[in-house]
Amino acid sequence: MKRRIGIVGFGHLGQYLYNAAFEREDLEVAFVWNRTSETLKGKVPDEYILKDLADFAERKPDLIVEVAHPVISGQYGESFLMHADYMVGSPTALADQAVEDKLRAAAKHHGLYIPSGAFWGGNDIQKMADRGSLKGLRVTMRKHPSSFKLNSPLKEKNDEIEDKQVVLYDGPVRALCPLAPNNVNTMAAACMAAHNLGFDKVQGCIVSDPELTDWHFVEVEVTGPGDVQAGKAFTVSTIRKNPAKVGAVTGSATYASFLSSMIGAMGRGSGVHLC
Repeated sequence: MKRRIGIVGFGHLGQYLYNAAFEREDLEVAFVWNRTSETLKGKVPDEYILKDLADFAERKPDLIVEVAHPVISGQYGESFLMHADYMVGSPTALADQAVEDKLRAAAKHHGLYIPSGAFWGGNDIQKMADRGSLKGLRVTMRKHPSSFKLNSPLKEKNDEIEDKQVVLYDGPVRALCPLAPNNVNTMAAACMAAHNLGFDKVQGCIVSDPELTDWHFVEVEVTGPGDVQAGKAFTVSTIRKNPAKVGAVTGSATYASFLSSMIGAMGRGSGVHLC
């Protein structure tokens, strides 16, 4: 039986997932919604276009995939989970504690799926969090200045960069999410995986580097049991290099990662799942 997918958002990533769904025999499109419906004309047949997102249940989706904006989860996430599994493509929405609490509670009906995106090692980190052995997590992202879409005051700080790299932010991920909602979904996914630390204790750092014209870097530093001060604690560090053009918010490898997440967002029942 084919799994019916509802796609919320039709930017570059939404279009990629829509086209991929048609190429797979195990998936079919239930609906596509976009804030600006004119964007869909000529690209999506009328029978798949959902004009009012509040009518999503009429299309009987098995999985709803949000790749639009963090505000969607706050407005519709709870309702989505009453009728279908829900994959949050903009997990920075969950930095709002009220939204996270609401969706976690609603996930008793269906699965709430968090795509790993550029977050490497998420399942291992989640296992450590489940056991309580995860003691620290730090995620650093390095990109070209034009690849950041920021709100004040980080926007002004980034606009002033000339020829040297600058640390734009270094601190708890919760405070960073509303300042860089389009750029730090990887960090938000890390916070959901590292649930014993959460958005307040997972540390995030973003570095704007004008020399990074071909890559996005994501460094994950994990601390586990042991004596940190004596240098005898369990640690793991990974560095992910994602090819990316200047100005690209999302690296090219992330598209395939999202598709893999969408395919894997099924069959795990209720609760919160990394995919």
